[in-house]
Amino acid sequence: AHQHGITVLEKELAQLKLPDISGDFRIWHVGKVQYEISRLSLRSFHLPYSRISLVPGVGLQVSISNAFAELDGSWRVKMHFIRDHGSFDLRVENIYIKTHLKLGSDTSGKPTIDTSACSTRISSIRVHFSGKFGWLYNLFHKAIESRFRKILESKVCESVARSVRSELQPYAQTLPVTAKIDAMAGIDYSLVAPPTATAQSLDVDLKGEFFSLAHRSDVPFPPLPLALPPDHDRMVYFGASSYFFNTASFAYHAAGALVFEITNSVIPKGVEFHLNTSTFSAFVPQLEKMYPSMEMKVRLSAPSAPFLYIGPDGLSLKPVVDIQTYVILPNSSLAPLFLLSLVSNVSAVIDVKSGHIVGSLKVGRLKLSLKHSDVGTFQVRMLQSIMNVLASSILLPRLNERLAQGFPLPLPDRIQLSNILVRFHQNFLLLGADVQYQPQ
Repeated sequence: AHQHGITVLEKELAQLKLPDISGDFRIWHVGKVQYEISRLSLRSFHLPYSRISLVPGVGLQVSISNAFAELDGSWRVKMHFIRDHGSFDLRVENIYIKTHLKLGSDTSGKPTIDTSACSTRISSIRVHFSGKFGWLYNLFHKAIESRFRKILESKVCESVARSVRSELQPYAQTLPVTAKIDAMAGIDYSLVAPPTATAQSLDVDLKGEFFSLAHRSDVPFPPLPLALPPDHDRMVYFGASSYFFNTASFAYHAAGALVFEITNSVIPKGVEFHLNTSTFSAFVPQLEKMYPSMEMKVRLSAPSAPFLYIGPDGLSLKPVVDIQTYVILPNSSLAPLFLLSLVSNVSAVIDVKSGHIVGSLKVGRLKLSLKHSDVGTFQVRMLQSIMNVLASSILLPRLNERLAQGFPLPLPDRIQLSNILVRFHQNFLLLGADVQYQPQ
């Protein structure tokens, strides 16, 4: 922020437009002297020493010291019968600028930045005039020096405020309030309060809530309080609570995305398994008699949104999945066979790639139970091996393919993360990273 912000401000100050100056003054025993300064042109404005610091309760303070600027222009003077004109060079030295940047948020939840205070002090102005009347120019210099100082001091603060409004504020507004994930869901990243500056950090509280694009409804569980540990090894830290992940589960469940239908056509070629009554008759003998050599269809669905738990050891969930099996009749209609309930321990691996939270799931031991049967009783545990194949070879790769695409972090434009760390705490995931800004 310091490196690129000062570069922008330096360019902005170098484009200052200064007004013409005219006036008069009296010299004892000589009379009135009229002068005019015009065509003022700022050749350069340099900010060699600057720093950005945190101001608790306000935001940021930008302090610039020992700045200097170089100008040139034309002058004209008239005193009785004496008239002269020429050019001049002006060097302004030891410029001190201090401005406060107040941080807030607007009604849409986007961050806002504005100048709340600005002061400029100039210690030295040196002017070199070209011309024949040296004693007159010295008097002339003294008369206009204070006017130069006042004009420059006010113009510098105007330029700082303009730079914040035209460059910094629009850039802050690139922080996404919502991010569309896919055709079904999005994430609400709106600020729930203005950013807070402390002596050590700048803290921003974001909503961090997934929602269904088709129908947004209130989340039926409250967000957890989130207090990040005082780590300072990285430039930025993201705390994502279990609420963030569980609203994803809730949104996708509400959108009907947690339903998977499996037929022979989606079984990978390398899997020696056929979804038909001949295969299942080894475990449910009556199938071969009722529906000999007929293809089947399996529908997996979550009766409720699965909840994810975060602890010091990582992320885990224990989803309940309903497995409804059908036989595909010759007229392509479906006849229900049996409904199973599956419970499994699932662990998740989380990482960050290209500004996205990515993940993958690993399924543990499966537990099956029979909820309903249209084909009589049978030993459910005999189906364990088939369900392992369906889960590991078909369902899990589908889920992991989607999780590998990831979910975007709330980053302003042209920000890249590096040196990323991932840590687990009770009820939240901590992501740390260093930041790089890519200018346009």
